[in-house]
Amino acid sequence: MDERNCIGEEFLDLGKHEHIIYDLSEAMRKASEIDMKLLEKHSVKRGLRNANGTGVLVGLTRIGNVVGYEKTEDGEVKPVAGKLFYRGVDVEDIVHSLHKEGRHGYEEIAYLLLSGSLPNRSTLADFSEVIQNNMALEQKTRMHIIDLEGKNIMNILARSVLEMYTYDPNPDDLSQDNLMRQSICLISKFPTIIAYAYNILRHTQHNKTLHIRHPQEKLSIAENLLYMIKYDYTPLESRVLDLLLMLQAEHGGGNNSTFAVRVTSSTGTDTYSAISTGICSLKGPLHGGANIMVNHMRKHLQESILDWKDNNEIDAYLDRMLNKEVYDQSGLIYGLGHAVYTVSDPRSILLKELARELAVETKRVDEYNFLELLEARAIDRLRARKGNAAKLLTNVDFYSGFVYEMLGIPEEIYTPLFAMARIVGWCSHRNEELSFAGKRIMRPGYMNIMDEVKYQPLSER
Repeated sequence: MDERNCIGEEFLDLGKHEHIIYDLSEAMRKASEIDMKLLEKHSVKRGLRNANGTGVLVGLTRIGNVVGYEKTEDGEVKPVAGKLFYRGVDVEDIVHSLHKEGRHGYEEIAYLLLSGSLPNRSTLADFSEVIQNNMALEQKTRMHIIDLEGKNIMNILARSVLEMYTYDPNPDDLSQDNLMRQSICLISKFPTIIAYAYNILRHTQHNKTLHIRHPQEKLSIAENLLYMIKYDYTPLESRVLDLLLMLQAEHGGGNNSTFAVRVTSSTGTDTYSAISTGICSLKGPLHGGANIMVNHMRKHLQESILDWKDNNEIDAYLDRMLNKEVYDQSGLIYGLGHAVYTVSDPRSILLKELARELAVETKRVDEYNFLELLEARAIDRLRARKGNAAKLLTNVDFYSGFVYEMLGIPEEIYTPLFAMARIVGWCSHRNEELSFAGKRIMRPGYMNIMDEVKYQPLSER
């Protein structure tokens, strides 16, 4: 194979046939046209969504429950305050109890999601020790990450996970013991892979001094991540990151990346292939990258609005955004709305409880107050256009990007940290899929609406 076809500007050598890409693209566009009226005619659940906005029921789970509405006896959807449950336990109760005790909780939630029950003190200590003891990377993996230097850490993370297959003595073993061993290995290694990849990126892309810190014993996952990427951190900073990890650890079987893991797992493939699928799904800006879009929008609004306390000026600019006149001209205000939550996102509420404390500590209260005012004004402006029946709420992404920024976490690892949190949910759902569903491959239906076409010999075309 000619190496020049796969690198740099010569990724594809077209020679004198540069027109071929344009011609094929135009042909693809025409061949992909589908009359949207046919969706209703054939009762197609586009995006696996029902007409009332709820998800199409395709499976059962005992892991996470995302509550945003209730169904009435006549099938109507009734909006309710959002709730999130891990194995039947209200996440709000978990978070408030942990903060009252002054403890980090991601490891406890990881045990709960993997096993189905909360650990006692001794079991939690043993589980946490196993994770801490396995966070360090083997020499081969460290060198592999250095070789994979690139601009996108999600890609490096996915490729590193696939590489782990080669170091696993039993990578294709689907027994429950082996699945749990692989799950704990992935949960342990994700923070270190991300930290290594970021430090390499920081050196190669930003010309910074290369320094790599190894994970430390007795530190939680949140503390170790902060130690490896920035060394210095405050107790509040580690509590806030731990909270974000807890809130993003799981979100039901229907979220895109978890569903992707379950679909891939249903084929009987190995754990590393299934988890890399979840990473690739989460990378999309409509899923894991949403907080970056919100953060960019916030910075634009801070620069464009002169008086951060003037409701009229804020309203006027938001109206211009909705009219597609300014910013990215999408007509969207990012961070608003959710596929399931209808009244409130419990993750956003819990995050805000510590976010203000962090804003005080980092001396960014004015920016935080501006973001809170933006939240209120954006909902008001959308309600003026769509009426009270619309699902108008801010989701966790509305605040998480700014919180990461206050933590001193670089934008390049916002989405990788989401993956670092969600790995426990992905593993839990994969294990459940293989244990409960058995050998039943997921195979939804697609209706072909192309008319039959008679083949024409090449000489007649």
